[in-house]
Amino acid sequence: MGGLAPHSPPQHSSSSSSNLWFADNPSKRWGEIFFLLYTPFWLTLVLGIVVPFKLYESFDELGYMLSASVSAVPSFLIPLIFVGKVDSGMRLKDRYWVKASLWNIIFSYVGNYFLTHYFFRVLGASYTFPAWKMNNVPHSTFLMAHVCFLFYHVISNITIRRLRHSIADLPESVQWVTEGAWILVLAYFIAFLETLAISNFPYYEFVDRESMYKVGSLFYAMYFLVSFPMFLRKT
Repeated sequence: MGGLAPHSPPQHSSSSSSNLWFADNPSKRWGEIFFLLYTPFWLTLVLGIVVPFKLYESFDELGYMLSASVSAVPSFLIPLIFVGKVDSGMRLKDRYWVKASLWNIIFSYVGNYFLTHYFFRVLGASYTFPAWKMNNVPHSTFLMAHVCFLFYHVISNITIRRLRHSIADLPESVQWVTEGAWILVLAYFIAFLETLAISNFPYYEFVDRESMYKVGSLFYAMYFLVSFPMFLRKT
């Protein structure tokens, strides 16, 4: 949890106040803004079209994979084809969006395929739609988790960064407590909101829906308690 350690932010003039939210590093700033701007695309596709119009009722295994791929794959292709000006002189491996995406792929892979079985065994959650799976987890959910987690972690980045600027003059112990409290609140809020949002999809079922909202969201939030400060620090 070393990522929770407060950082003394550099001084900014009023003309660079945007850096209170976004990274000073140009490649990182471009990547964070891109991931934020990309989010409405897949959110509209999934929660604005596929779910409310129940297009999933006609999906088979391939249909779910294609839908998830259309949501996730452009997050790689767009910055690869339309290279940001700040990234144009950088090697691919040094571009922030590449490092953030690879980190997120590994994190999502471990979380989806190996750390979600609490929901299955304790809370009785189950996926009942046709799907190609590994370890009883649909591959389509791994693709969707990728874009979800990119959004969650960028939101975490910019809010933690802004908070650090706001509390920089406070005692170090107060900074630690304040930042830790914010990460806890944000983690639980995001976990609960995702659980609530997915409740409109009938093929992800729970034995005890109320426990899933309250207890399941708390256990899900524990995942982000580690990943939010880690993502800010490592990427």
